[in-house]
Amino acid sequence: MKPIDRLLEIMARLRDREKGCPWDVEQDFDSIAPHTLEEAYEVADAIERKDMKSLREELGDLLLQVVFHAQMASENSLFDFDDVARGICDKLVSRHPHVFGDAKVATAAEQSEAWEVHKAKEKAENGHLHSDVLAGITLSLPAVTRALKLQKAAARAGFDWPDAESAFEKLQEEIGELSHVLTHDGAHQEKLEEVGDMIFSCVNIARKLGVDPEEAVRFCNRKFEQRMLYVQRELDSQRVNMKNASFQELNDLWDQAKISESTDESGN
Repeated sequence: MKPIDRLLEIMARLRDREKGCPWDVEQDFDSIAPHTLEEAYEVADAIERKDMKSLREELGDLLLQVVFHAQMASENSLFDFDDVARGICDKLVSRHPHVFGDAKVATAAEQSEAWEVHKAKEKAENGHLHSDVLAGITLSLPAVTRALKLQKAAARAGFDWPDAESAFEKLQEEIGELSHVLTHDGAHQEKLEEVGDMIFSCVNIARKLGVDPEEAVRFCNRKFEQRMLYVQRELDSQRVNMKNASFQELNDLWDQAKISESTDESGN
């Protein structure tokens, strides 16, 4: 028996109303969806850490989520795992005519453009004739990732800054507006909107520079964690509680952490 067939059989057994697992039987699409998102993030985390052993395990956990959803759909006569696999196979062949047909695509950028053209054609064939350029960008995405997708969609429709410098000027404008709100002690809603505008502008700059903003923030988070750990270790060695240390003392240790990073990177 192939591993995928065994997995499908195990999932069906777990969902058996009489002999299955009570927890698995109780689940539905809504209750499983958060687990699906979590597993996808864990796959991304393993890739970022370059931990191939963990990646293999996390990919298995993510595959289980697909099988779980497919099993629940099958129980309701909606579709099954074969339908899911068949659908993605058909989509891949349809959207890669340069591989499975006679079309010519020279670069990855050309393929990305062709992919969007095929998506639009498929929507038209399925009766989706509206011209909403932002359609299909799911609300469940992380906010920064969704901002990036919204901007890319708008750019494909012709609404975009000409270059990174123009996007940076917009960021400076947004910073000025936020500063004005802070100076005049604006309402919480004003602060919320201006901070959001500033972050959205940062995403725009990242996009124009070819930087994934989600990856950039994850890198920054990791760097912040490493420096905080350095500060805590130094304070522990001095038997000083962080809450009792002055800001200047903490900032000095932070600067030491930065110097330590530079030394480690240089190999000294």
